Amino acid sequence: MKMSASKAMVECLKAEGINTVYGYPGAAICPFFDALLDEEKTIRNILVRHEVNGGHAASGFARMSGKPQVCIATSGPGAVNLITAIATAHADSIPIIAITGQVATEQIGSDAFQEADITGAAEPFVKHSYLVKDASEIPHIFKEAFYIAGSGRPGPVLIDVPVDVQRAVIDFEYPKSINIRSYKPTIKGNAMQVKRVAKALKEAKRPLICIGGGVFASNAVEEIRKLSEVTDIPVITTMMGISCFNDDDRRFFGMIGTHGVKSANNAANDCDTLLLVGARVGDRAVNNPLKLEETTTIIHIDIDPAEIGKNIGTDIPLVGNAKDVLGQLLKVVEPMEHKEWIEHLNAYKSKRKYSKAKKGTVDPRQFIEKLSEAMPANTTVVADVGQNQIWAATSYKLKEGGRFLTSGGMGTMGYSLPCAMGAKMACPDRTSLQICGDGSFQMQFMEMATCVQYGINVKIVVMTNQRLGMVRELQDKGFDGRKVSVFLDGSPDFVKLAAAYGIPAMRVHDTKSMNKAIEALAGEDKLMLVEVCVDEDAPTL
Repeated sequence: MKMSASKAMVECLKAEGINTVYGYPGAAICPFFDALLDEEKTIRNILVRHEVNGGHAASGFARMSGKPQVCIATSGPGAVNLITAIATAHADSIPIIAITGQVATEQIGSDAFQEADITGAAEPFVKHSYLVKDASEIPHIFKEAFYIAGSGRPGPVLIDVPVDVQRAVIDFEYPKSINIRSYKPTIKGNAMQVKRVAKALKEAKRPLICIGGGVFASNAVEEIRKLSEVTDIPVITTMMGISCFNDDDRRFFGMIGTHGVKSANNAANDCDTLLLVGARVGDRAVNNPLKLEETTTIIHIDIDPAEIGKNIGTDIPLVGNAKDVLGQLLKVVEPMEHKEWIEHLNAYKSKRKYSKAKKGTVDPRQFIEKLSEAMPANTTVVADVGQNQIWAATSYKLKEGGRFLTSGGMGTMGYSLPCAMGAKMACPDRTSLQICGDGSFQMQFMEMATCVQYGINVKIVVMTNQRLGMVRELQDKGFDGRKVSVFLDGSPDFVKLAAAYGIPAMRVHDTKSMNKAIEALAGEDKLMLVEVCVDEDAPTL
């Protein structure tokens, strides 16, 4: 069937089941946006207020749907603005398809208006990129891009399309399947290695499972829970693995790492066998891997062989998709009991005590803990980066069905509101709760307009202390308290700012207002903002 290449691009998205895209138009991508208008009943086009937020919104949608999602930008500055979102998705293995407009083919390399070498600039952060010079290749390229983004270790793929290519006419036929000779991810685990893992777990006296984001990427939550149940092995998570287990599970001991909890870090120190699943062992997760290597048998399951042994020595490597490998493992492990080991770890658990907050403020951790008790069980919590991220990760008590999202690898400030938008659109029946600080909120608050325009009901919590709190803590501890460039004087009144967008808002500054705000947040599913005043010196842990 003959059609314009821009129309063919839309047909490719329809064939991949895309019903929402996030973008910001410009001259070099206008033919594609024009073609989208003809399919507005099939594909909803969300006009974000900044290109980077389109990428983060696609990320949130992809994380909740488990499928690659799409963001769009024009050439030059629009495309370059997407790079932070692409890098963020790359660090956390999130499958997004970034479609960018490019100047006309004959102008490439001439420093034309709004020209940027986006495929070159984004190269370190993508699984693959395409500069489309032949319009007839579009169906094959799109089929290949979605396959690469969503298979193996998920990640971002970039498709850069010159404006004249979008206007060309082609014969359209979408491929039913794709075969890339040089790209064959290892899905199944080696059978002998699977048996070695089962034997090591059987012989261990103090085994421990550490879960990373790869468990969500491979949809292996059910398998990892079953493995822990059958073997009675306790579990900890990295920040990206939070919400695999409920906080009230008897085998769950929290988040490991620099900002993790005592029970998880002590469990890692005391175990004799550590099973890492879909975790890349980042520097904030394990800050002394050499010591752990000396005392512990380390088993590492990951679909990306480059991650195994990269940050920590591994005794038993096992390459494969976590869901498939855990399924194989469940067929050979024997039922076990580790009652004494779990009782040993329970001694590390302690109930947090909150000190009295200064007048006009509340304890941020107490607020988040109380909020988690009131919110619906299947709430999607999206934390930003900074102190708010750590408070949310360690104090929000997730219930069955809850989900925790954040930018764990890149640590991208300004991620939470657009990500929460995407998460809400992927799962309209879930409450989408965003938690950020006053620094990160000022990198993204323009997206409140997007929420209003499209009726996206995100519940926004802004923890304000007029500081870049995490950096302030670093300067207090590492630079003799010499504080520089952390003061946020001049910030707007966030309650009035929300009102300017027509969004209901309230401020928390004492126990009474805290209880009222929590009741509102846990109530009707509607767009709203709560500002929480916290002590400028409040610690992270």
